[in-house]
Amino acid sequence: MKKKLVMAIASIMSIGMLVTGCGSAATGSAAAGAAEAGNKDSQVAGAKVDASEVEGADEGSAAAADKIIIFQSKAEIQDQLEDCAESFTKETGIEVEIWGTTGDDYQQQLETKLANNQGPTIFTQQSGDILLRLKDYCADLSDIGCVKDIPEGLTADITLDGKTMGIPYTMEGFGIVYNKSLCDATTLKSTDDFVNLIKEQNAAGVKGFELTSEDYFLIGHIMNTPFALMDDPDDFIAKLAKGEAKMADQDVFKEFGELMVAVRDNCDNPLEQNYDGQIGDLATGKAAMIHQGNWCAGMFGDYEFEDAGMAPLPLAGNDKLAVSVPYYWAVNASADPAEQEAGKQFLTWLYTSETGKSYLYDQFGFVQIALSCLRGI
Repeated sequence: MKKKLVMAIASIMSIGMLVTGCGSAATGSAAAGAAEAGNKDSQVAGAKVDASEVEGADEGSAAAADKIIIFQSKAEIQDQLEDCAESFTKETGIEVEIWGTTGDDYQQQLETKLANNQGPTIFTQQSGDILLRLKDYCADLSDIGCVKDIPEGLTADITLDGKTMGIPYTMEGFGIVYNKSLCDATTLKSTDDFVNLIKEQNAAGVKGFELTSEDYFLIGHIMNTPFALMDDPDDFIAKLAKGEAKMADQDVFKEFGELMVAVRDNCDNPLEQNYDGQIGDLATGKAAMIHQGNWCAGMFGDYEFEDAGMAPLPLAGNDKLAVSVPYYWAVNASADPAEQEAGKQFLTWLYTSETGKSYLYDQFGFVQIALSCLRGI
């Protein structure tokens, strides 16, 4: 609840195949599901900055180190990131070692490594309480020239004491991901429509809807919708934390509870399903709908599955996809200055060079934002 998530200004839509929805274009596109909805400020800055153009990287600054280490938690891009690192090394001569782990234990591993002075050069960071806990390990990235191209709203949650302590990975959207050969979830206008479609698919011998056991998928993502539908989510969360408000008193949460009861009664136990199995079920036609996001694109590619669509969870008539910055890249402030400099060069290269951007959008499946993203949200 402490991580601020926002709803994209978008009408009900089908994103189509998520891989192409995240692909690159000549001028770039904003997050799938928002740019198509006519968000006039959703543009890509497209600023070109070579790795050598990091502000402060010339006279008077430390020379870059010969090697950096990156620790990140998105398992679905691990192989692609390793290939990306090799390309960076070929272009700059700086070696990159990639550490990876699952999202479940990433944070514990990271904090242990940082506390023992064994931390990586670059690591995945979040905002909120986690940022406050790790702020002393996060270098100020304000001196990276391309940071000026990031809309202020996307760095507000990762800025403390005037210092920018992270660069947004991307914007990610989530909601109902569905198999278009089995159903059309964009027609859903209410929770009753959603439950009826689940029952119809079950009757046809297909799992109508699946959740998965990982807590951020089972609870975190899907519960964003009722919070985001409040008139003032921040105010409501603050009152909730103080005991001045109750979810049980809010109509949208009552409806959400009824929806989850229907899911329980008509769907498999999510505690017996994992993320990989859920993706496989959708891609092979065993399941009609899941609650996930555009990050599924990489694994869909493993199945050569090109018939995925995406639609909002129609709670209380909601017609908007949920959108947020999932993670931020941070540079380890306790690393050697030369290593920090090399880390900044990698991030500059990743988001501004043609090679780096091709990995972001074509290989990682990130929504194409470069260093300018959804504005006005």
